[in-house]
Amino acid sequence: MSESSVIHDIGYQRYTGPRLGRGAVFGALYVHGLRAAYGFDRSAKAKIFPWLVFGIVALVAVILAAARSLTGTLPMNYIQFADAMSWLIIFFTAIVAPELVSRDMKSGVLPLYFSRPLRSADYVGAKVAALASAVWILLAVPQFIIFLGGAFTTKTGMSGVWDEVLDLLPGWGYSLLWALVFTGIGLLIASLTGKRAFAAGGIVAVFLMTTPVVGVLSILPSSTAQDLAGLASPMTLVSGVGQWLISGANTGLNIGEFGPVYAIEAATLVATCLLLLLARYRKVASL
Repeated sequence: MSESSVIHDIGYQRYTGPRLGRGAVFGALYVHGLRAAYGFDRSAKAKIFPWLVFGIVALVAVILAAARSLTGTLPMNYIQFADAMSWLIIFFTAIVAPELVSRDMKSGVLPLYFSRPLRSADYVGAKVAALASAVWILLAVPQFIIFLGGAFTTKTGMSGVWDEVLDLLPGWGYSLLWALVFTGIGLLIASLTGKRAFAAGGIVAVFLMTTPVVGVLSILPSSTAQDLAGLASPMTLVSGVGQWLISGANTGLNIGEFGPVYAIEAATLVATCLLLLLARYRKVASL
């Protein structure tokens, strides 16, 4: 060492605190994803679309609750409400899904994420949980507004409130089905490109291109083809499952005796999307 060399003590110390591990990283990624879905911790511009959609859905719920208080009847039940808001869910998913995964791909931070302790399966699970929660909240909160309108205007006391609860819970379950199907499709498409505009367009295109197929199949002379027509589109697929599982759903879709077929396809679709997402990010993690 030369005479001019100097050693500076900059006070570096090893970290001796608790190491929280995978669970804490998963939770932090989930919370961050859920907040990002609604524009929290982002610019005001990023908040406009998700809160505009949420505001529209909530406004419809308020109108339905007000109409019920005036007329004594609900223009549409909880299941029909979710169906009526389906197109808004599509556009919400098309904007939020690329925000959750395409940005990470474009910025090249995935190799940093997949260094320990986060694994690709944890990343996929956190993103799926975040988007599914965001979509479910988009429907569940307005449904709860409708519930409050019914609970406070019932004329049969606690029995009326309990009946309203029994109507709300299947509606929340139906909303969860919407969330899972849309999340699986949306994240899978968004994971294929780092360009958010392309990802959003691809998500919308999947639903736009499959919907006319249902219309074509539903006018065929075969009654079997008509009952199975809803299998051709994710939107009518969810409606078919709701029609079969929930008494009094009245989704307007004729499924005949093929309710189990709709349920099997819905479960297969969600599982396939999740498996393809895992395969996609395992490939990224191995690079």
